[in-house]
Amino acid sequence: MTTDVYDKAKRSAVMARVRSRDTKPELLLRKTLTSLGARYRLQRKDLPGRPDLVMPGRKLAFFVHGCFWHGHDCARGARVPKANRDYWLAKVARNKARDTASALALEAAGWRVETIWECQMKDAPALKARLAAILDQTAAAGVRLAPSRSSPDRT
Repeated sequence: MTTDVYDKAKRSAVMARVRSRDTKPELLLRKTLTSLGARYRLQRKDLPGRPDLVMPGRKLAFFVHGCFWHGHDCARGARVPKANRDYWLAKVARNKARDTASALALEAAGWRVETIWECQMKDAPALKARLAAILDQTAAAGVRLAPSRSSPDRT
């Protein structure tokens, strides 16, 4: 018995509109990092897991995860659809396994990995404080950006 309110064609159309990049949480993260003066690159395909944002000079990678899709332990992430329950449980488990493998591969390559959850985006001041702390830690850890060509201390 199906409990879906849409027929198969409509459900397929709805699911096709789910985006993997330029989502509202990702755009909010980008806006917040920009307000902190951070520079970043998007969707580095050459890195494991293709992080949503990277700061190569700091060896810092950000993943922005939707709570439902990646099985966060918040109320939205713990929810499982009633229809096709086994499929969704398996799908979220695969997503979590892929996320873990990507993070481990990045860490093995010397990257720091930060996961920002969709539900954490609701508290903008806390998000900004967390990102500022992350940026301070990576700067304090001795990770430096390459000097610019106009730097007076170059020989």
